[in-house]
Amino acid sequence: MPNNNVFTIDHPLVSMFVMLSFLSVLPALLIMFTSFTRTVIVLSFLRQAIGGQQIPPNIVIIGLSLFITIFVMSPTLDVLGTNVITPLMDKKITLNEALGRAETPVKKFMLKQTRQKDLALFLNLAKVQTPKDPMDIPIKVAAPAFAISELKTSFEMGFLLYLPFIIIDMVVASVLLSMGMMMVSPVMISLPFKLMLFVLVDGWNLVINSLVRSFA
Repeated sequence: MPNNNVFTIDHPLVSMFVMLSFLSVLPALLIMFTSFTRTVIVLSFLRQAIGGQQIPPNIVIIGLSLFITIFVMSPTLDVLGTNVITPLMDKKITLNEALGRAETPVKKFMLKQTRQKDLALFLNLAKVQTPKDPMDIPIKVAAPAFAISELKTSFEMGFLLYLPFIIIDMVVASVLLSMGMMMVSPVMISLPFKLMLFVLVDGWNLVINSLVRSFA
């Protein structure tokens, strides 16, 4: 006599457990497999370069980074929705098949943004021979290589963002020193000038445009 109490993947409790497990690892997936890391670091560098302390607030930086991430990842998300999520919700494929299908578009995006030097590093550390087809690279190699490539790219962009604001700080500090106003904080005086420069050159448009196009 069959046991009707056996838990299967279609059981409501099992489905709920799988969903909760997915939600628990979603922040890590968002950081490791998408454009979020580069975006939030560059915007954080921009805030520090301007010297606005907590302006824009963290919630604004994170929110804007999320929207930009969704925009940049939209082609990949469309593929995942069509080939993975919809068939899985319609129970046309199993969970294992869905994970296999999801790996290809995500890995394709990551490899496009990953430096060959970083891939070679983790292939060497994992003692894996370089495959002829890049799509055959294991996800355990592609993910950390992508992460450090994103960090390097975001730091390079952050350095370029800092340059014009550092020049303003140096000019203001030199003027205050020549006037004998050594007790006055140069940051307090230079902040309005940096804000004026950023607004006059339409800084948000330039930064977001460069950030999005860096993923092309």
